[in-house]
Amino acid sequence: MNDKKKVVLAYSGGLDTSVILKWLIERNYDVIAYVADVGQEEDFEAVEKKALAIGASKVYIENLQEELVTDYIFPMFKANAVYEGQYLLGTAIARPLIAKRHLQIAHEHGTHCVSHGATGKGNDQVRFELAYYALDPEVEVIAPWKMSEFLDEFKGRPDLIAYAKKHGIDVKTTSAKPYSEDDNILHISHEAGVLESPEYEAPEDIYTKTVSPEKAPDRVTRIKISFKDGVPIRVENVEDGTIVETPLELFVYLNELGKTNGIGRIDIVENRFVGVKSRGIYETPGGTILYHAHRDIEGIAMDREVMRLRDMLSAKLSELIYNGFWFSPEMEFLMSAIDKSQDIIDGQVFLKLYKGGVYVTGRQSPSSLYDKDLSSMDVEGGFDQKDADGFIKINAIRLMAHNAITRKRASNGK
Repeated sequence: MNDKKKVVLAYSGGLDTSVILKWLIERNYDVIAYVADVGQEEDFEAVEKKALAIGASKVYIENLQEELVTDYIFPMFKANAVYEGQYLLGTAIARPLIAKRHLQIAHEHGTHCVSHGATGKGNDQVRFELAYYALDPEVEVIAPWKMSEFLDEFKGRPDLIAYAKKHGIDVKTTSAKPYSEDDNILHISHEAGVLESPEYEAPEDIYTKTVSPEKAPDRVTRIKISFKDGVPIRVENVEDGTIVETPLELFVYLNELGKTNGIGRIDIVENRFVGVKSRGIYETPGGTILYHAHRDIEGIAMDREVMRLRDMLSAKLSELIYNGFWFSPEMEFLMSAIDKSQDIIDGQVFLKLYKGGVYVTGRQSPSSLYDKDLSSMDVEGGFDQKDADGFIKINAIRLMAHNAITRKRASNGK
């Protein structure tokens, strides 16, 4: 009779989760390894063989790429969510989907017990665990990097490597890449290790999803992106006639265009939810193109006051995604408002890509609110310019009142 308790471990094949897999087995757990394929470059067959060799009773390799694009990335871009004005949330947006499938597998095996290898200093522990608790209040989370028993045994990377060698675990360690990466279909992040010195300029060989802008082709790539209700539905390469229309292929193609043209690199210091600052280098090629195109189509098709309100919501929504609150009532509320704001965000945006830059050259929309005659400096139509006199005077009332008080206080020596 098997009295081992089942636990599903989010497994990557790297040093940490390989050690955790063996460590859990030593504590009499029946460990099922779960690998989420969210678009990272990985030899999944090798990862599966490694997990089984260490002792996993079963390995799941789950291709979540299409769901990630349609149900997470596209909705996020409908909101123009950008954390702290720069980060396009590439790591954060994949976590709720990974956690959701993690729990589903656990439930299929009759357990509520899950485990992950995120550390107690980072954002991912929060993102994973908030999702777990939101989706399954009965969940039991085993997070070794927050357990005294594990921390007493493993003080750092050398202890992990020694343990792996002792148990015959093949872990590729290299000083040539002394930093941490997270890779998916939206982006790749580079952080920690040598990058923890914020003044240190990362070498060119760190980048994998983009060529350097200096080495990008010395020619313009012109494309057209079509939107329906704020969602990209078609990309056309005007230069060679390539057309892609299905969500996953569309996004993969935008990544290819962005990579070739050196688009989507940022190097920032951000504020983690746990209260510490961290330096991150991100490559988001296709996402950067999509972000610029989506904002532009809104410019012609979205009402001004709706846009102002939406922008206020976007800041909060990006914070919720970053901090791990995808499965929350406030997120449901905000996304319903975002969806409404996108009802008529239809049309095409024309762009040119060149040496790291995304340049909008034009747009058209059946929902256009742009009136050429009304805004023209050359045509009088539709706007009595004499009305502007009263408009200005009404808006000047509070300015005159404020300055009158300021002058009075100055004259009184205050």
